[in-house]
Amino acid sequence: MEEEGIEKLVMNYLKKKGFKQAELAFQEELQQQSQPNSTSNSLSDPDIAKLVLSFNESESGPPSYHEGYSKLRSWAYSSLDLYKHELLRVLYPVFAHCFMDLISLGYLQEARAFFNSFRDDHVMMHGGDLMKLESVLSPSHLEEMEFAHYLRHTKANIKMCQYSYDLLLQYLQKTQLTTMLGIINEHINFKVSPGQPRSISDDVGVDILFTAEDANQISAKEIQWGLLEDSLEDRLEKAGTSLFEPERADGENKEPDVDESKKKSTEGSKQNASVKKSKKDKTVGSGGKAMLPEVNTVCVAPRVKPELTLPVMSAEVEQSILEDLRNRVQLTSTALPSVSFYTFINTHNKLNCSSISQDGSLVAGGFSDSSVKVWDMAKAGQQTATSGMQGENDTSNGELGMGTNNRKRSYTLLQGHSGPVHSTTFSPLGDFILSSSADSTIRLWSTKLNTNLVCYKGHNYPVWDVKFSPVGHYFASSSHDRTARVWSMDRIQPLRIMAGHLSDVDCVQWHPNCNYIATGSSDKTVRMWDVSSGECVRIFIGHRSMILSLAISPEGRYMASGDEDGTIMLWDLATGRCLTPLMGHTSCVWTLSFSCEGSLLASGSADCSVKLWDVTRSTKLPRSEEKSGSTSRLRSLKTLPTKSTPVYTLQFSRRNLLFAAGSLSKIG
Repeated sequence: MEEEGIEKLVMNYLKKKGFKQAELAFQEELQQQSQPNSTSNSLSDPDIAKLVLSFNESESGPPSYHEGYSKLRSWAYSSLDLYKHELLRVLYPVFAHCFMDLISLGYLQEARAFFNSFRDDHVMMHGGDLMKLESVLSPSHLEEMEFAHYLRHTKANIKMCQYSYDLLLQYLQKTQLTTMLGIINEHINFKVSPGQPRSISDDVGVDILFTAEDANQISAKEIQWGLLEDSLEDRLEKAGTSLFEPERADGENKEPDVDESKKKSTEGSKQNASVKKSKKDKTVGSGGKAMLPEVNTVCVAPRVKPELTLPVMSAEVEQSILEDLRNRVQLTSTALPSVSFYTFINTHNKLNCSSISQDGSLVAGGFSDSSVKVWDMAKAGQQTATSGMQGENDTSNGELGMGTNNRKRSYTLLQGHSGPVHSTTFSPLGDFILSSSADSTIRLWSTKLNTNLVCYKGHNYPVWDVKFSPVGHYFASSSHDRTARVWSMDRIQPLRIMAGHLSDVDCVQWHPNCNYIATGSSDKTVRMWDVSSGECVRIFIGHRSMILSLAISPEGRYMASGDEDGTIMLWDLATGRCLTPLMGHTSCVWTLSFSCEGSLLASGSADCSVKLWDVTRSTKLPRSEEKSGSTSRLRSLKTLPTKSTPVYTLQFSRRNLLFAAGSLSKIG
């Protein structure tokens, strides 16, 4: 081989591996050698040429990628725990670029074998990215596909401490893993910080290995899971004798009172409101924070002080809520709730989400045309059969939000978002609505003025879920940007940002005492956060698919989470452990709600059914039954099927009437 060819080969090798300084030094040396007076130690020896060529081929071949990555992976996993989580962040970008380099070199079969060998390491954190990478089948795809092109031409930013960074470089140089070193040098930008390694949950968008040991360490922190001091329920319990005795004395008058309220709040309610889910619309019924003296779980719940400044409640509202609490129906495994189901019709798959006010008098729907529509159930009963609870207007052209010339619109139209609406939620008193959208904003609407009051901006990507706190004023949101945020109505910037999930935060739920929020994510974990500090205090691991719904029991001790596979898990917040999985649904569990005394759990699913579960029995299962494989079936008290309506919203009223909502799907 000619000397010029060898020089070109060496230059290409240095450029390919990203050794820029070595490339510049080599160019300077070549320039010096090209001068007339310079003497050259020739590289023209044929043996040297062959050696360089074979070295280049071996370094570029499939074995160098497979063996190099395998060694780097083994070293990172065997590192000290103090530095392991930082070193493991390097693996995913290296894995992705090894695969793409093999594709670009034409080793298609070897690239596929490499991908299949190590893909399981990254499924939990990068499942969506892996699906896109898997579709890269030829070198041309690397430029044609936007995702692959982006990865090839941008550097991944990884944060680590100085010592972790030094450990990584020493290992790569010592083992002479030049292929891995070249990829890291060319495609990763390290942000090195002095001092100790960062906490696992310090930043968003990094590659983190998460283990059960880490979850147990975080879950060792103590949390105050009880009810608020001096809450209405607390006052009702302290005055229990005087407040509840008349109800017990009347005995039989109790049920008719509730029936009357039920009839009043559901006038014309065979026409109903519901939720058609886009990617992750999971409106979880918040349920009332409730309590009856007869139910031990709520009575024995400890009392805690609020960490947030709570809004002042007017005497009139307070009396109204106390009246509801006094007239509450006690539910048990033998006394199941009445259910009022609202159904949207003619939505043409444009309804993304819905929510129901605490008393069932208002129903809101969020649509893919960026609108929010609100139905008043008292007025809905006065509408004609064709203009009732329809998601579209009743004109033949089917335009959303436009009434006919001769007929008044049966809903209130709220417009302001510039993207599909993914979630809506009512304030506890029903005077406000919050909506979140793909336009990355959250909007506050007044149900009295029928207008937009505030637009909250802070998230960088679509906001999948938003929830009012049990006391109002504060609310929480979750987004595709992998964060949850806590807001107050009077400030346009978030009060807290909760970062730590490894993928989309799909759903959010408040603890009854307002000191914590729970978040469910596509990373298959649920986290609980301290609102005052923004710190993660619990991590719940056990789901095998993305979490779509959350609910926390009224006394604040238990949490239920539902996932895409139809599995519901019941968790003890005090210990962070799963008490029992509840199996029975055959599709996504999109909504969960506890009854007001916490004895029952209602779940709604895409399998077109509502299921009622015995929480008391599920949390106090004898050991002998725990070993039985059919225990979860026994805990399901009743299944309420619909004809063809997936259930997206459930909400227990303060009197324990269960409201549900769904969007009628086409049969056949």
